[in-house]
Amino acid sequence: MKISVIGCGYLGAVHASAMAELGHDVVGIDVDAAKIASLAAGNPPFFEPGLPEILISATASGRLRFSTDIADAAGSQVHFIAVGTPQKAGSHAADLTYVDAAVSALIPHLAPGDLVVGKSTVPVGTAARLAEQVESSGSGASLAWNPEFLREGFAVRDTLTPDRLVYGVPAGVAGEQPAALLNEIYASALAAGTPLVVTDYATAELVKVSANAFLATKISFINAMAEIAEVTGADVTQLAEAIGFDDRIGRKFLGAGVGFGGGCLPKDIRAFTARAEELGRGESVAFLKEVDKINLRRRQRVVDLTVEALGEKLHGSKVAVLGLSFKPHSDDVRDSPALDVAVQLHGLGVDVVATDPEAIHNARVRHPQLGYEALIDDALRDADVVVLVTEWPEFRALDPIWAASLVRNRVVVDARNSYDPQVWRAAGWAYYGLGRP
Repeated sequence: MKISVIGCGYLGAVHASAMAELGHDVVGIDVDAAKIASLAAGNPPFFEPGLPEILISATASGRLRFSTDIADAAGSQVHFIAVGTPQKAGSHAADLTYVDAAVSALIPHLAPGDLVVGKSTVPVGTAARLAEQVESSGSGASLAWNPEFLREGFAVRDTLTPDRLVYGVPAGVAGEQPAALLNEIYASALAAGTPLVVTDYATAELVKVSANAFLATKISFINAMAEIAEVTGADVTQLAEAIGFDDRIGRKFLGAGVGFGGGCLPKDIRAFTARAEELGRGESVAFLKEVDKINLRRRQRVVDLTVEALGEKLHGSKVAVLGLSFKPHSDDVRDSPALDVAVQLHGLGVDVVATDPEAIHNARVRHPQLGYEALIDDALRDADVVVLVTEWPEFRALDPIWAASLVRNRVVVDARNSYDPQVWRAAGWAYYGLGRP
């Protein structure tokens, strides 16, 4: 099928490349000329495993091209809206400026039978408003909402082989053609048995934010238990293991630590809260405010543990911070707990030297005042405290005996509870974990 993807940031670039990899004829459109030039040359402007390979393959095949001109969307039958919905300045609400601008710019280029498909994460009620705009334009096009469920670091796999598909379409006969077009686009995933939910606009919008809210709540729940464990002497890792055996609870996302971050989860739960308050149902999700507070408190706890480990000597002490991205297999430092911890420690007068396999450039752009080292041994050398904040495999696999040969003092703050305390203590380290004795 002929497809356009409006917005070629993280979501759009992955979606456009994956759709072309599946055999569709795709044009990716974005107003950022530098981004478009980079993608056209086969160079993603961000790190995502597997993306360079399918981007190069798709562009070389001729099935994928990029443009800064929205008029190049004309002739495509399906148009995906994949622009960002950042948090509004001075508010928790989502900023829909880019979504509205994309739809308005696209409308003059729509033809009868075309389908506009929203993929951006938006407040519930947005799709119905945009559907009315598309239908009243006289273009003969219709609108569907197809939320994304991408995990940074696994986005290519999640797009090519999704764990579920959700279509929000108009009720009755009007929804049949949109659903049929989406079925054609996702034919390979459906043939592989991917679960499909065809529903209304509001439900499709809520599926995405509800999933994010649930995951955030589960993470903050175990971190709340870590706070209790810290004052009682309990071990939150064993607690998580024990309750995780209950099928109703499950072990995933019960890893206590420094908490979640990134460009989606924090801003999405805040936008969800703001939208619920607009609807007069703020009390229904009021608990998400506490989820957010718990999450932010764990960052402060890591800073406090590091200060405790340093004692009274902060100025002149060196702290090696392992990790800058908000999660491994990503270079995304938006609302990153790791970068937040590094910045707070620097503000206390500590000499911070941070390392990360992919995120140093992005971190340096935002916080040039920090020290950065590309190699882990250079970051560790003469450190008074080592703080693990992003659980990259190479950091998790760190040998405490080898690390001990580089540092000045054998002190580690494990902000992800990734290390075995007994192993590290046996190597002569003072070990600090979150919610662990």
